[in-house]
Amino acid sequence: MRKAILIFVGMLLFSCGEKVIKEPENLIPKEKMVLVLHDLAVLNATKSSYKAALDNNDIDIMEFLYKKYQIDSVQFSQSDLYYASIPLEYQEIYEKVESILERKKNAMEGKAQKRNDSIRKVRERKNDSVTKARANKKNGPDA
Repeated sequence: MRKAILIFVGMLLFSCGEKVIKEPENLIPKEKMVLVLHDLAVLNATKSSYKAALDNNDIDIMEFLYKKYQIDSVQFSQSDLYYASIPLEYQEIYEKVESILERKKNAMEGKAQKRNDSIRKVRERKNDSVTKARANKKNGPDA
């Protein structure tokens, strides 16, 4: 039984190390792939809220990305397929994308919080000045 488990684990490790798909000649480097997939995620999210604006300006998300990163559809597809064939690499890429998105989300929330704090402070000052003005009016200008 022990030998069978060892053989199974050995076969599993051997098969995971074997590349299912040959690395394409024009493979997009991993760090660039992270940036492409990050932008793709952001643009797809934007598309759900601002589809009309994208359509009115004839913006095709994939064409925009191809031009921005100087890649083509075949290169993107082959690179994506290649990385997907190596689950640990693909997971690492998507974890980096998720990390970037999370950092940007936190930064935006921080800015929104600062804006809300500023608005709150302005309202407090306004209320204080109104309260002082009412008190002066009630007590008279000489008091």
